[in-house]
Amino acid sequence: MKKVFVSGCYDLLHSGHVEFFRQAAQYGELYVGIGSDKTIEGYKHHKTIYSEQERLFMVKSIRYVKDAYINQGSGILDFLPTLDIVKPDILVVNSDGGNDDKRRVCEERGMEYVVLERVPQQGLKARSSTDLKKSESQIPTRLDLAGTWIDQPYVSCLAPGWAITISLEPTFDIRDRCGLSTSTRNMIKKIWPYQLPNMDPETLAKLVFCFENDPERSDGIVSGAQDSIGICIPGLCRHYYNNRFWPEKIETCYDEEVLTWLEQHLVMIPMEPRQQGCNVLAGKDITEAKVKALAKAADDCWQAILERNLPAFAQAYADSFHAQVAMFPAMVQGCVPDYIKKYENLVLAYKMSGAGGGGYLACVVENATTFSTTYPEAILLTIRRPGM
Repeated sequence: MKKVFVSGCYDLLHSGHVEFFRQAAQYGELYVGIGSDKTIEGYKHHKTIYSEQERLFMVKSIRYVKDAYINQGSGILDFLPTLDIVKPDILVVNSDGGNDDKRRVCEERGMEYVVLERVPQQGLKARSSTDLKKSESQIPTRLDLAGTWIDQPYVSCLAPGWAITISLEPTFDIRDRCGLSTSTRNMIKKIWPYQLPNMDPETLAKLVFCFENDPERSDGIVSGAQDSIGICIPGLCRHYYNNRFWPEKIETCYDEEVLTWLEQHLVMIPMEPRQQGCNVLAGKDITEAKVKALAKAADDCWQAILERNLPAFAQAYADSFHAQVAMFPAMVQGCVPDYIKKYENLVLAYKMSGAGGGGYLACVVENATTFSTTYPEAILLTIRRPGM
């Protein structure tokens, strides 16, 4: 009997996987390669839900599977060492999991290459791991573009100004302690686990802000309003702070050409999470001149975005980041300098998501799609539109 081989992560094992195994087993004895915990974290930038040993146990327990292994390679072809063990006759892939590299591997090894369409078992819904993850929670996240830190009264008391945020669809795995307002997002999920309620976004943002900043909060920290505003108010948004926690005014831009333009010029590079005990307030040096520089950069950034002026946007984006670091030098610590050194000459401008110390390097680029093709670690962004 011929040997058949398939490979995947199988982290959220579901009926679609089982049906795929059933169909693949019709070609012969089925052997399965499973992505290791290390490979998945490096390639998909998130930890697995189930450990590799749990996934191995579950896959081996499926009656269509002859045997299964943890792949010892890395990246999209992590299964190559497993092929040397199994020596299969046929490699089977899903229609959305095939590529020229896998086809070339089969040609080099004299293996048959079979592509299966995703067809659910009769009477069952079509399943995919991506859809299951999306069904868990559709709470957006936010990326701060410029002016942030000014949402804290101890900053805006020296000079008022705007903070600029965009609300992002959760199209990627949102990791904790990475500067994407996950603490606020997790607070929201305590009330609305799966999606935001359909109500006025500004009212919703203030409800979230008040809920997160319970007066009985023991640590005495007040989370900046830009977190709740950035999550709850769709599109591109700027909010004006003047020595108060809540902004005096909020302005939004839902212009499709502007939002699409931003998506075409922004990517995020995953870094290591901010370490426990990281104190980005250490050594802060907040002066009137520095706050005014931050406020001016945010003004320039907003104008450049509305004009879709890429050089001006990149300059203002960089100016805002440098103004932040001038006041809070501890933002650039831990893994951050290494990532900046690696990417600073490859992008037009960069900053860190959130307060710094780790997370994501949010970069302005010539073309986001082209950049992500050359650097597959880069994450493309989808800005949330009103009504989404």
